Amino acid sequence: MLAEDSVLLREGLIGLLSRYGHEVVSAVGDAQALISAVEEHAPDIVVTDVRMPPGFQDEGLHAAVRLREKRLTLPVLVLSQYVQRTYAAELLDSGDGTGVGYLLKDRVGQVEEFAEALHKVANGGTVVDPEVVRQLLRRRRDPLEQLTPREREVLALIAEGKSNGAIAKELVVSEAAIGKHIGNILTKLDLPPTDKTHRRVLAVLTYLRA
Repeated sequence: MLAEDSVLLREGLIGLLSRYGHEVVSAVGDAQALISAVEEHAPDIVVTDVRMPPGFQDEGLHAAVRLREKRLTLPVLVLSQYVQRTYAAELLDSGDGTGVGYLLKDRVGQVEEFAEALHKVANGGTVVDPEVVRQLLRRRRDPLEQLTPREREVLALIAEGKSNGAIAKELVVSEAAIGKHIGNILTKLDLPPTDKTHRRVLAVLTYLRA
């Protein structure tokens, strides 16, 4: 089962997988279609991109986590242009911890390595790109370590429940400057825009945990 919104890459992957003896039972371009197709075809393994319609954020990765919740032993190999840490750790912890992989798309260019990773995941193994491991470990050490002293100060004031205007007044800067600091904080804490969560609240929770 293949999910990739780029038609060119999707067709290329179909050809590559077929060349190595795999049958692609269905190839789709969005996360909802992925979930429906898995329910219909019950594939041996799912290969999915992280960013897909409609939001092009982490829909594919979120769908993979949901699929693993429904079918604990479903092998899933995730491909991404970058490390989306929001659900990466959850994916790797999902199910019984076997049959899961997270590779950066650069690995697809290394055909034999990709084919080997696919085979390993399909047989219950775990394959994680070294860059994914590095970023997940860095996040677990201290999620706030990437923030500047000023950004930590702003986040602390947000945690006190203060508005942008109140923070600007206390720090004697413009509201525009505070807005920029908050944007940087949300980016560094890996909190992408989504309709399902309130990023300011999540940032505060991260601060309190740390």
